[in-house]
Amino acid sequence: MKATQRDFARIAAKAAGEWSILYLCGPDEAGAWTAAQKAIAALPEPGEREELAGSDLRSDPVRLVDEARSTSLFGGARHILVRASGDDAHDAVKAFIDMADIGQTEGACPVVIVATAATDKSRTAKLLEKREDAIVAMFHPPDLSSVTAEVRAMADAAGLRLAGDLAETIARAARLDVRLAKSEIDKLALYCDADPQSPKLADPAALEAVGAVSEEDGFAPLADVVLSGQTRKLPGELARLKELSLNPVGVLLALERRAGQLAGLTARHGPGADVGSLSNADLRMLGIFWRDKREIAEQARRWSGRRLERLSSRLADLHRALLANSAMAELLLAQGLTEIARFASTRRN
Repeated sequence: MKATQRDFARIAAKAAGEWSILYLCGPDEAGAWTAAQKAIAALPEPGEREELAGSDLRSDPVRLVDEARSTSLFGGARHILVRASGDDAHDAVKAFIDMADIGQTEGACPVVIVATAATDKSRTAKLLEKREDAIVAMFHPPDLSSVTAEVRAMADAAGLRLAGDLAETIARAARLDVRLAKSEIDKLALYCDADPQSPKLADPAALEAVGAVSEEDGFAPLADVVLSGQTRKLPGELARLKELSLNPVGVLLALERRAGQLAGLTARHGPGADVGSLSNADLRMLGIFWRDKREIAEQARRWSGRRLERLSSRLADLHRALLANSAMAELLLAQGLTEIARFASTRRN
């Protein structure tokens, strides 16, 4: 079935335990990712998580069926989360639903696919949109008011009362990325020793103490240097990463968000879109701040089509590597960003 961005959470929660596959796409990768987490949390028994990359499934389509029918290490429940780009997972999804139609996936674990650079008109979405055991939803970039409301909701759940306009401050600092905002709320709750049973008030001084991101000293400058192929500036940005103790996963999320914006730009306006001709309304629809227009235009010339799919896949692989080896996260991130920046600097579309 097909769900809208607004009603997806309600539909997924109501159908928890009944759907076998979710396909979440659209230019707001952060929103799709957050929706995936909520849908998984609503499952009767989420169990262990198995993460797969779309590139893995493109080269081995049968793997999705095999993984879905496998049992967990300790015999409990499990689910599969796929980070895909475009129609990477199409053949794997086709194999999965073909097996489901002949009863060969009974008892299989649920599958959630977050697909960047894809829309609800993609080949994969069309395979699933009319099925009763699947949900397809497309996510568009949020506006400031909706992210501010989401920040307040996350703070309430963590036992934080946000003073004044602190929720909006966090939303702006996270550049409307709810994943970055959630990271700040988690740090703030820990710093304030807050929990739902013992709520605490968080003020601007507490936010500053935990090193919340800002437009001036946050993740965006490093993301722009990497995706624009500015290799000469990269050493300075990596040094700033270390000096400011920026969260490696937070930095990577900033790159993933920008890659999602570039994918949305391509999907909506076609490859080689003239960013300079876009109105502020068009930019807001894509979740792009007007001040980022020049950087987006440069990056759009370097990343589109197959190159953008490769970028999304590489970022997903790097994300998994950081989560699997937090002790080496800074080094792994520096290596990965250097590789991406060099690629961006030597090749253009």
